[in-house]
Amino acid sequence: MALRRRDFDPAARGALDALRVVDLSRLVAGNTLTKVLADHGADVVKVEPPAGDTLRAWKVKGVETSWKTWCRNKRSVCLDLRAADGIAIVRRMAEQADLFVESFRPGVLEEMGLSPDALLAANPRLVVVRVSGWGQTGPFRHKPGFGTLVEGYSGFAAVNGFADREPVLPPMFMADAYAGLYGASAAMIALWHARATGQGQVVDLSLFEPIFAVMEPQVANWRLTRTLKPRTGSRSTNTAPRNAYRTKDGGWVSLSTSTQGMFVKLMRSIGREDLVADPRFRANPDRLQHIEELDAVVGAAIAGHTLEEALAKFDRDGVTIGPIMDVAQLDADDYVAAREALVEVPDEEMPGGVLPMHGEVPRLSATPGILRRPAPKLGEHNRAVLGPLLGEAEYARLREAGVIQGAA
Repeated sequence: MALRRRDFDPAARGALDALRVVDLSRLVAGNTLTKVLADHGADVVKVEPPAGDTLRAWKVKGVETSWKTWCRNKRSVCLDLRAADGIAIVRRMAEQADLFVESFRPGVLEEMGLSPDALLAANPRLVVVRVSGWGQTGPFRHKPGFGTLVEGYSGFAAVNGFADREPVLPPMFMADAYAGLYGASAAMIALWHARATGQGQVVDLSLFEPIFAVMEPQVANWRLTRTLKPRTGSRSTNTAPRNAYRTKDGGWVSLSTSTQGMFVKLMRSIGREDLVADPRFRANPDRLQHIEELDAVVGAAIAGHTLEEALAKFDRDGVTIGPIMDVAQLDADDYVAAREALVEVPDEEMPGGVLPMHGEVPRLSATPGILRRPAPKLGEHNRAVLGPLLGEAEYARLREAGVIQGAA
């Protein structure tokens, strides 16, 4: 099943059509936050330095794939923020905005003359989201805060991987993604409050706290047991069996039996219903104590089938099992295509003239996400955004002075 081809529709409108966002953030967390809002209609204006957002430099075979996917539906203006006139433009943009997003090191915004206090004094309804590695307060506030450091500090890496190997950091932008998604929720909460009361506020969004929050309830478990959660690979410390199993033809499946009923179905499916009454496996705590023996039984049963056979059999028997997919498989997968989890959009730099990208998330029935425009070229919307704000004469002067850069 082919991916659905989507064309950008500049006239499309979403649920957040009236929301005006000024985005000074860089990299993944801030851009994830504003992508969620832009996908649902918000007018997100990226304020970029002359070198552009760092995402533009993350190229694959010369193509800005990261920029194109994280910054669709947004507009771009390019300003020299070392110039007082550049800062003055941002201040004027903030006066007309609903949301202001930044990801500078704590204190830099104040040094620029754009402190939240000053922004809120000029626009009391403004919501200011400050993205940083470790937060605006605390002993680490001035430390560098890339997601990798946070993923190590949060406790995630300590429990990820196998017991006899080193802790494993995630192979994707996990801390940034969590922060961006939490940040979008926080922004909407604050915007709802501003709409009801006229009172804006500051959202202090660290990369650390969102990923630490999803580690619940491990601290409570530690205090109860004084035992650290071990690294268990693909196994679970809560339920068994749960693992990745190899099939006869070298494929891999993931299997989980989170309920007693599902365990019974699995044993019946592999012809070992006798093990349901076995004292070693009768209840989940027993199974966790004898996981090696249980995994050997389940693994041997799955290894007797090809991937296609295993999936078909267990699906017929109502067992919760699925293939472990790689990106190449997902790119050609019928489920992904049917759900429009991936779509194709026009892009002259990509093979075949199309760029695959994720569909809009989350899904809303009455106000679905929209694709209005591709990710902008650097400063592509300078005139459209700044011309009405500054007036033609002032725009021309600042363009000539190099304060406004990028496209004309």
